[in-house]
Amino acid sequence: MKTRKVFLFILFLIGLVITYVAWNIFGPTIHNPDKSFLYIKTGSNYQNVKNTLIKNKMISNTFWFDRIARYADYPKKVKAGKYKIESGMSVYHLVKMLGTGRQVPVNLVITKMRTKEDLAKKIADNFEVDSATVINFLNNEDSVGQFDVDTNTVMTDVIPNTYRYTWNTSMKNIFKKLYIEERKFWNDERKEKAERLQLTPKQVYILASIVEEETNKQEDKGKIASVYINRMKKGMKLSADPTVKFALKDFGLKRIYHKHLAVESPYNTYQITGLPPGPICTPSIKTIDAVLNSPETDYLFFVARSDFSGYSDFASSYQQHEAYAKAYQQALDSLVRSRQQDETK
Repeated sequence: MKTRKVFLFILFLIGLVITYVAWNIFGPTIHNPDKSFLYIKTGSNYQNVKNTLIKNKMISNTFWFDRIARYADYPKKVKAGKYKIESGMSVYHLVKMLGTGRQVPVNLVITKMRTKEDLAKKIADNFEVDSATVINFLNNEDSVGQFDVDTNTVMTDVIPNTYRYTWNTSMKNIFKKLYIEERKFWNDERKEKAERLQLTPKQVYILASIVEEETNKQEDKGKIASVYINRMKKGMKLSADPTVKFALKDFGLKRIYHKHLAVESPYNTYQITGLPPGPICTPSIKTIDAVLNSPETDYLFFVARSDFSGYSDFASSYQQHEAYAKAYQQALDSLVRSRQQDETK
């Protein structure tokens, strides 16, 4: 009888040990108090991973993590990346996730950007690569040349959209996906429309970037594009105010004065004939398509409407344009006087 009690007690102890071991391996022992991601940098080793887990208080000690990791041979196959750590995970599932490199995807959301520096910041904010590396890539003819662009036209490969990657994707591969999607964007239909306008896809993109900066009104975009297309056909300068802002890198300018027009830059279309060498922003797909579908007009001028609706008045002659411009200027002067009177009351 005594032997049976001893045996049962030993079984009980063994059961406790098994339960304890199972809890520490398969139980919800992982924590993430800050709800942060686990970032494992390229070149990190097993000790680096453990240090990060401890620092972020995801594990309280490395005893059980070490044993499962060694059993899974994880120390020899550390994979860089961004990992989502859920409170309540088990050590087993944590090691399995890290060992298979099951990262959380990163969405690169491209909207309107004006400069390479804007793109570099966006990428650096979302990926392991830093902004200096991005800029060096975008400004290197050898790096971008393999993607059918140069350092001026490089941003024409960036079609505003949402792109999915992993956090540790290299800059070359980040840009490669942008390039692949840009190739898909320029399908036969769009290329045929560009050819009818006697423009290359890159020229359409550059023109669309100017139109994008000229107006927020979708209904006016095609007509504004027609103005610039007509000017190019006649050998006139585009004289587009947004290109002056880009040349000056002063995007907060409300009005362009004569002193601004003198800036020496290949992007200043008051000084050069034709399109600038590269885009002045990343235009939306809607704007690119508005350029491609621009109507045939005889317009050579446009100016903001005097009702401040955001729309423009279009003219085929300078005399007509002057009348529209005078009406707008008078309305603007009247608005300024009205505001000044309100401030003095």
